[in-house]
Amino acid sequence: MSVTLRPMQWPDIPEVAAIEADLFPVDPWTPEMFWSELAAVPESREVMVAIDGEDIVGYASLRFVATESDVNTIAVKSDRQGQGIGRQLMTWIEDTARSHGSLEMFLEVRSDNAVAIAMYHADGYERIDMRPNYYVSGVDALVMRKKLSA
Repeated sequence: MSVTLRPMQWPDIPEVAAIEADLFPVDPWTPEMFWSELAAVPESREVMVAIDGEDIVGYASLRFVATESDVNTIAVKSDRQGQGIGRQLMTWIEDTARSHGSLEMFLEVRSDNAVAIAMYHADGYERIDMRPNYYVSGVDALVMRKKLSA
């Protein structure tokens, strides 16, 4: 299923923050963190939402510096997971990173998020490191990287 992607706007933050809190109840991004992401557009960030009708069903933020980019956050509403929305957002992230001259993508993923880890592996990401107790809940973060082709 394909959804429409559009740049995140300030009025989207409450809906995005609600999705975030639902998905990550222990250590969600705060509305202020999303405000910070939007404040850095277009200098070092691009932030997108996935829309179905009038509902936000996912979101993603990309940070870019020189030839490297990071997936700052990516999430899909729980009742919409498994429908290809995450892949659509990842395609946008990688295409946008390339347009900013990035040669490599990096991301951190919760070590207990098997679905996301499997998606990243299938998309060509490799685990390169681990950050113990990275998340507030004490869960480790896996650091993953993908080389981008031009």
